[in-house]
Amino acid sequence: MDHIVKEFQDLQDDICAGIEALDGKARFEQDTWVREGGGGGRSRVIRNGSVFEKGGVNFSHVFGQLPDVITQKLGLPKGVDFDATGVSIVIHPESPKQPIIHMNVRYFQTGDGTHWFGGGIDLTPIYVVPEDAKFFHQSLKDTCDKFSPTYYPEFKEWCDKYFFIKHRNETRGIGGIFFDHLKADTEEKKADHFDFVMAVGRTFVPAYAEIINRHKGEEVTETNKQFHLLRRSRYVEFNLVYDKGTKFGLDTNGRTESILMSMPPLAGWEYNWEAPAGSEEAQTIAMLKPQDWV
Repeated sequence: MDHIVKEFQDLQDDICAGIEALDGKARFEQDTWVREGGGGGRSRVIRNGSVFEKGGVNFSHVFGQLPDVITQKLGLPKGVDFDATGVSIVIHPESPKQPIIHMNVRYFQTGDGTHWFGGGIDLTPIYVVPEDAKFFHQSLKDTCDKFSPTYYPEFKEWCDKYFFIKHRNETRGIGGIFFDHLKADTEEKKADHFDFVMAVGRTFVPAYAEIINRHKGEEVTETNKQFHLLRRSRYVEFNLVYDKGTKFGLDTNGRTESILMSMPPLAGWEYNWEAPAGSEEAQTIAMLKPQDWV
C-alpha cells in the first residue's frame, strides 16, 4: 500500500507541474486535510489563470471502518476496515473553445483481502471538435493497447454508459475510458494493473496539452459564453446526481470542499432551452451520444 500511495502523490505533483506550465500564469494553492476516522489528503486548486478558470488536482489516502451504507453497496460484511487512495482531477478552462477534462485513478482494499483498482479519463468539450475527439481517443487507445487489446473497447464502452446523463438523454462529453473493480489473483497481475493505472495517469498531461494548445487565442462570442454556462450546468447535474466518486466521498465523511472541487465557478440553467437549428450549438448537442472516434 505504501508504494501505491507514494506513486499517486508523485503523480499529483507531476500533473500539477504540467498544468501550471500549460497555464503559464497561475499556480496551485494547497490545502492539507485530515479525515476524522483515519487518513487525509492534499487538495490543490488553480484559479484565475491565463487558461484555466478553475481546476483541482486532489490526492487522498483514507482508511478506517467502512460505513454501513458502503458495505451494503459493495456486498461486504459490516464493520470491515478499508484503505483507499487515489488522485482525482477536474479542470475548467476559461474559454468555451477549450474542453473540461476529468481523470481519476484509485486503489481500494479491505481488511478481508478484497482489493481493486479503478479510474478513467474523459473529455467534455463545450463545442465538440471531431479532430480533437479522434486525437484524444487515439491517445487513450495507444495507452490501453500496451497492456491489453481488450482494454480500450471494453473501457470505452463502459465510459460511454457511465457518463450518460439519463434525464437529458445525452452523454456528458465525448467520453474516454472508465474502469472499476479491476482485480488480480496474483501479485504479478496486481503489479500489471497498477502499471496500467499509472500509464493512464501519465497520459493526462500530454493529451490535454495538445488539445488546449490547438485552441489558444480563438475568438469567443457572447453566444459561446452563454453556451459555456449551459454545458457546465450539465456537468454539475451529472456529478451531483450520478457520480459514484462524489457519493462515496460524501458517504465516507470525506472533505466536502475537496469532493465538490469538480464544480465549475459559474454555470447556468435557462428554462426550456433549445439550440437554434443549424447552429454550432445544435451540432454539438447532436454529437453527444456514444460513437466510435477511432
